[in-house]
Amino acid sequence: MSIPLILVTGSSGRIGKAVVSALVARGKRVRGFDRAPTPGLTDMIVGTLASEGDVVRAMVGVHTVIHLAATPDDAEFLTEIVPNNIIGVYHVLESAQKAGVCRLILASSGQVVWYQRLTGPFPIGADAQPSPRYWYAAGKMFLEAAGRSFAEKFGMEVLAVRLGWCPRTPEQVEEIRADQWAQDVYLSPNDAGRFFACSVDATLPTKFNVVYATSKPKNEIYDLQAMRQLVGYEPSESWPQGVEIIMGERKSHV
Repeated sequence: MSIPLILVTGSSGRIGKAVVSALVARGKRVRGFDRAPTPGLTDMIVGTLASEGDVVRAMVGVHTVIHLAATPDDAEFLTEIVPNNIIGVYHVLESAQKAGVCRLILASSGQVVWYQRLTGPFPIGADAQPSPRYWYAAGKMFLEAAGRSFAEKFGMEVLAVRLGWCPRTPEQVEEIRADQWAQDVYLSPNDAGRFFACSVDATLPTKFNVVYATSKPKNEIYDLQAMRQLVGYEPSESWPQGVEIIMGERKSHV
């Protein structure tokens, strides 16, 4: 019996590389998809989310999709977020369904409940009324809604993951260092990798599921019970563990 193939979109990104590493360590078959090759990964599709043909090629023979690829929240909406985070989501979900993919693991964001962080109640549950921060977070609500529709219409297993803050730059590391709330929603690259590796084998109770994912917080801002119970993952790091990865990435490009 062959090992199911897992497609990781955004495999060359900060979280993507951690996810690929964690999956490979567990003996999983992994295919990457990104605009640049992922180091050490031989099964790789170089392409863009805006290209339907690229996405269709990536889906051939895939059992599970971990969809991480997206334009970050500080990008321009019409020219950058729409092509990747709206049109790209359409291409990924449509292509996955047509290719017979069984499970979709979709990287959403804690920013979809942004304003609850000011008022609570805490911890913020997956059933909280959405209050997206702005256009990027509104796009993540589109992602979650699309995932729900594919679970209902086609019977696909869908896990929407509202990620905490995994910093991309040394500047963001300093932002987190200055704010206890940010430290409580911090997500280290290593914890992110291990979380997604666990999510591949998790037994999901319903076709559509929503969980939050962070490293170990001092104060639990997001309700992490579903992360522990549905996915079976307990984070092993807490702020500031893991920030050396982000700092090291910046130094390697100087």
